[in-house]
Amino acid sequence: MSINKEVKRVTTNTLHALKARGEKISMLTAYDYSMAKIVDAAGVDVILVGDSASNVMAGHETTLPITLDQMIYHASSVVRAVDRALVVVDLPFGTYQGNSKNALESTIRIMKESGAHAVKIEGGREIEESIKRILSAGVPVMGHLGLTPQSIYKFGTYTVRAKEDEEAEKLIADAKLLEELGCFGIVLEKIPAKLTERVVKEINIPTIGIGAGSATAGQVLVTHDMLGITKDFQPRFLRTYLSLFEDIKRAVASYVEDVKNINFPNEKEQY
Repeated sequence: MSINKEVKRVTTNTLHALKARGEKISMLTAYDYSMAKIVDAAGVDVILVGDSASNVMAGHETTLPITLDQMIYHASSVVRAVDRALVVVDLPFGTYQGNSKNALESTIRIMKESGAHAVKIEGGREIEESIKRILSAGVPVMGHLGLTPQSIYKFGTYTVRAKEDEEAEKLIADAKLLEELGCFGIVLEKIPAKLTERVVKEINIPTIGIGAGSATAGQVLVTHDMLGITKDFQPRFLRTYLSLFEDIKRAVASYVEDVKNINFPNEKEQY
């Protein structure tokens, strides 16, 4: 399906309209100007400035170390590149858990200093007050349920979540709550496809899946993963469209060889 040229700027209302007419929502990550420019030009509906920048850009093992200042830096870089997509920014670990005042202050900084369009926040009932405070300021909020990477030390593993009935029922209840609070959408990460189907039937707001099957209103992947830049991450849900790690490595090796052999620059490449 080609890009909808009529949509000059994707908003939260656009996502609801896409869902209503059965058109899937595309979402990818970006953390810098150059990549965001490409992703936006390709027609992606939503760009997530994810706290996965902690892993992809900084090399940390988890998403926990990235700071609010760093998220604002990445978000600002992305916003400057984007003409069409809705830009959603992750609230990083420690900026909203257990302190709704801090959640609002962190969100206001992201919105004012980066120019982003919405924030994403992990969790359900336990962060209800933070969501309420953010929404009271008129900031759109996207929820995130299932595997929530900021809680990795609580889970102890990145395995599929909500396989047991108790956790599945809590996830459904949390999804309903997020909708009732006013979230415009929810990311469902690494949960059984059958559970996703149940969630989609229970709520009306768009759901975006990552390792959650095809029943969601849209899909999200980490751009560096789907382009094959990150080499050692190969979960079942990931489809790689290129192998850029090897392609870039070969290109750099060729450059090194040309420099060593005095083949670069040649006469045409000099002034």
